[in-house]
Amino acid sequence: MKKLFKSSMLIVALLAGVSFFAQNRNLDNYRQPDKNGINVFETLKDSVSTFTDVKVRLGGASTLQFQAIKNENSGAVPILETGNNFNLATANLDLDVALYDGVRMHLRTYLSSRHHHETYVKGGYFQIDKLDFISEGFMQDFMSHATIKIGHMENNYGDTHFRRSDNAQSIYNPFVGNLIMDSFTTEVGAELFYQCDSGLLGMIGFSNGKLNQNVKISDGKTGGAAFLAKLGYDKQISEDFRFRLTGSLYNTGYAPSVYLYTADRGGSRYYDILQDASASSDNFRSGRFDPGFRNKITAVMFNPFVKYGGLEVFGTVEITSGRTLAETDRRKAQQYAGEVIYRFGNEENFYLGGRYNTVSAELASTDDINIDRFQLGAGWFMTKNILMKAEYVVQKYKDYPAGNLLEDAKFDGLTLEAIISF
Repeated sequence: MKKLFKSSMLIVALLAGVSFFAQNRNLDNYRQPDKNGINVFETLKDSVSTFTDVKVRLGGASTLQFQAIKNENSGAVPILETGNNFNLATANLDLDVALYDGVRMHLRTYLSSRHHHETYVKGGYFQIDKLDFISEGFMQDFMSHATIKIGHMENNYGDTHFRRSDNAQSIYNPFVGNLIMDSFTTEVGAELFYQCDSGLLGMIGFSNGKLNQNVKISDGKTGGAAFLAKLGYDKQISEDFRFRLTGSLYNTGYAPSVYLYTADRGGSRYYDILQDASASSDNFRSGRFDPGFRNKITAVMFNPFVKYGGLEVFGTVEITSGRTLAETDRRKAQQYAGEVIYRFGNEENFYLGGRYNTVSAELASTDDINIDRFQLGAGWFMTKNILMKAEYVVQKYKDYPAGNLLEDAKFDGLTLEAIISF
């Protein structure tokens, strides 16, 4: 009871902080966590600084779904029967602090998630857009185009992570579920991003290739390393027409355990789907696919994005190869996805959309499998901070070996999702 009282007092204090800072919550070089942040990828550079003193911005998100999805398989492995009801509500707490002119800190905490019902920190970073803390105007011309990020943070691999749901923060995602191969991980590292006035952009970065940080020695090492790179073009060509195209790389030498497709502790949005009926714990990654490249991986992703008026087209082409230490040859996996969104109404407050996503991969058992998903989505921004979504999804599994849980597996149905983000 005492612990509950302390937690309640903390929440009250935080909410009081929200009220205190409500008059001016804008930060420089910052993606707004509401409708204004949609279709923002890397943080844009603000030409005019508004910094006067240390400023704390307290924000967060809360999301709840009503799920009506059925699942089936060949029957070789009994699965849970699912019905219609609400999922566990998820919540995020965001702390963003302007520490100095052009220097900002970000920290995200999952207050509640599918995998961890208890509160825990997702990660955070230190973002530098100016070097005036060294001396005023230091490398000003270079830093007017450059952004440096350092921390235990979400890697900037590909563009899909800018449109995915991050636990409760799902206002940027026009659908309920993320991609089948959901590339997302948090690692300790650093990135240098550079954007030109012409629209050309580039990023180079590195990390220690580890999700769970420790100093234990395994096989004579405490860990490995991952190299990241991105090259692209992003330009608002006219008032109605925007074009973006990027190519990204994530590559490791040796890593003790690669989590590129399994690091999301928030879990999949499709709850209890295709779960072994005899399982004693939740498969919080249900509906997703991990190729199992545990120790070495090379992943390349291409993402085109076009927006003309209210029409948006976003695509993903991902080619991945890797292996475990026990394997001698690399296996391959490919993912393709395309989505079309049409936004309409007063200030584009409504949208309709569709997405097709397919994955083909070589399993460690030498079997080649295929997974296909089709999503239809609709949304209504009641305000810039409140979004209501509806999604119909159908996903099919093909070519899984006899006796596998996913042999001839399928799930389909409707999900309603309500999001508050501020």
